[in-house]
Amino acid sequence: MNVRLKLLAAARNSSLLATRFEDDRPLDATGWHEAARAAPVLCRLAAAELRYCSPTARCRQTGEVLGLRPLAQPALRDCDMGRWRGRTLGEVTAAEPRAVEAWLTDPRSAPHGGESLTAFITRIGRWLDTRPAEDAAGLVAVAEPAVVRAALVYVFRAPPHAYWRIDVQPLSVTTLTGRSGKWDLLLEA
Repeated sequence: MNVRLKLLAAARNSSLLATRFEDDRPLDATGWHEAARAAPVLCRLAAAELRYCSPTARCRQTGEVLGLRPLAQPALRDCDMGRWRGRTLGEVTAAEPRAVEAWLTDPRSAPHGGESLTAFITRIGRWLDTRPAEDAAGLVAVAEPAVVRAALVYVFRAPPHAYWRIDVQPLSVTTLTGRSGKWDLLLEA
């Protein structure tokens, strides 16, 4: 039996706009408005038998605005950016240009003291592969865009640098079907 998992990218917050490494900021006013405006279309996701979310404030709040009442899953947290957490890419690049270069070019590096890109993708893949097949009635997970990107890299068994080429917009839905180790991307109308 296959699982149908819908990954919903959380509504925006000010960290997303500032290209800031995750710092658990809640939805901003525009994020609340956009989520509420999308609710009539996205509320159908509440029919999912199991509803999860990344443990960040904006993922929990996005789920609540849409009436999902999701259960926070620690494994769906954003990539651990160590000492860079809460800083903008510009700030980190100015202070640690070599470290940023290493982080962008070597997916096994973690110069920030947190999690490497490879480790992050692997963690998200493990979470995907532990979804039991009897959950086939449907699952939804409100997640950070980075989590959706990592899931797609894992599903396609793409090289880690493909992560940088995937753009996930707030409130977009990505549907995956399958089971442990055998996932497909489903594009719906």
